[in-house]
Amino acid sequence: MSFPPIHAPCLLLALLLGACNHQNFDPAKANKPYPFELHTTKTFPVQVFRDGTSMEIVNSTDQHWEGATVWLNQQFSHPLPALKAGDRAVLDLKSFRDDIGQQFNAGGFFRLRQPTELALVEIQSGEGQPLVGFIAIGGSVRE
Repeated sequence: MSFPPIHAPCLLLALLLGACNHQNFDPAKANKPYPFELHTTKTFPVQVFRDGTSMEIVNSTDQHWEGATVWLNQQFSHPLPALKAGDRAVLDLKSFRDDIGQQFNAGGFFRLRQPTELALVEIQSGEGQPLVGFIAIGGSVRE
């Protein structure tokens, strides 16, 4: 079967565009669901700065966390091995997953959709422990 000359480039373009659309989730990487029953209005003066596809947590308190979980927007989570008093941690936003394995839409140079705003950042010090909010500064991506 041969294609007329005009159809070959169109077919190639369609195949390339289809290849750019990849799945944003992997069930094998799913995390536990957000614990709504443990949500509180308590906050710590810990600042979270978004920088493109990563975020920096600056702990300017005397509080430290070990074996904690960081939650974004009451949906996505990622383990945080340790955050000592006066320390900072940089986390890749693409490493955050929800309960079906969907990846946080961090954006980036080759993004297909508008990046998700970083609206709510919380930490959970352990399983069954209440969540405590951090202060998100500059949660949206600058164009």
